[in-house]
Amino acid sequence: MKPANRLLLAVVFALPAQATAADCDTDFADVFRDVSPSVVQVYAVSIDPFSLMHRVQHGVGTGFVVDDDGHVVTNAHLVYGAGTIMIATHSDEMLPAEIVGVDPLSDLAVIKLRMPLKQLEKAALGASVELEIGDEVLAVGYPFGIGKTATRGIVSGMERVMPFSTWSWMTPLVQTDAAINPGNSGGPLVNRCGEVIAVNTIGSTAAQNINFSIPIDTVREYLPQLIEHGRIIRPWHGINGVIVPMPMVFSFGIPPGYMIETIEPGSPAEEIGLRGGNFPVVIGNNEYLLGGDVISEVNGIEVTDMDTVFEIARSLRVGDAISIRYYRDGMLQTAEVELPERPILPGDTLRFRSNSHGQ
Repeated sequence: MKPANRLLLAVVFALPAQATAADCDTDFADVFRDVSPSVVQVYAVSIDPFSLMHRVQHGVGTGFVVDDDGHVVTNAHLVYGAGTIMIATHSDEMLPAEIVGVDPLSDLAVIKLRMPLKQLEKAALGASVELEIGDEVLAVGYPFGIGKTATRGIVSGMERVMPFSTWSWMTPLVQTDAAINPGNSGGPLVNRCGEVIAVNTIGSTAAQNINFSIPIDTVREYLPQLIEHGRIIRPWHGINGVIVPMPMVFSFGIPPGYMIETIEPGSPAEEIGLRGGNFPVVIGNNEYLLGGDVISEVNGIEVTDMDTVFEIARSLRVGDAISIRYYRDGMLQTAEVELPERPILPGDTLRFRSNSHGQ
């Protein structure tokens, strides 16, 4: 990508929304008419090489156009690994598309028409930082493939972290009671200004009217990398765990700090010999794996709570050398490691596919 184009792309996606929910009181019928031309249906076909039956897998979902170049945002679980992707436009014209970038951890993907001369109408992007619980929203998509549909609701929660993904705390979701059904995945959640404020991704099958969407501010942050690099570049340490609860400090004699529960295979943490837990304990509604190393400091910063853990994790970059102080069997030890780029791991796509309504 040329430097001028890269700069323009960064500026476009960094621009804040001018309108707020308080500024708009547009009838949702008008909002739907305005947004509808930018919303497309996405078909994906993939082949499972490890299965002898049901090898051909079909995905049907939704996407929306985000720029004049025809880039379409949708869900990663819908198109990742697909050999064939088709887009049905607002005029029901079927056009071939290809993957530009995909990020299974955030469940975001960008696809684009193979025919660049085809002009598609783009959606207006809002700002999810302005959302408040109770704001009215409209979910637009193609549930069950029966045609473009709108469902109305409110923002019913913010900063939701999904327990099935170890990285979901990095991209917390917007909760809405607007219905999100199979086929809605990848579609826009819009406000009364007609602006996209989130990307629909998960509908709960265990409860009614509890659905989740990726905040548009996360989309704005990731889009330039997805378009330029085809992926999100993240550092990889391979450590997953929790801050040691105080009852465990007193009852089990575990040192305070960040208790490692699992180590990702092949990760830098495994290479330097850090250990995860092996003894499961259930306290209330929470499950813990005891027996792992307990990290007390990272780069001289004392690890005392999850806010500190998040702050440290967000500051790390590929190529950074980090030093770790940790307890093992009551003895304080140290280790150093340089962080490589995190690859896409086998479980990344399975988590969203098994928990989503996308296909």
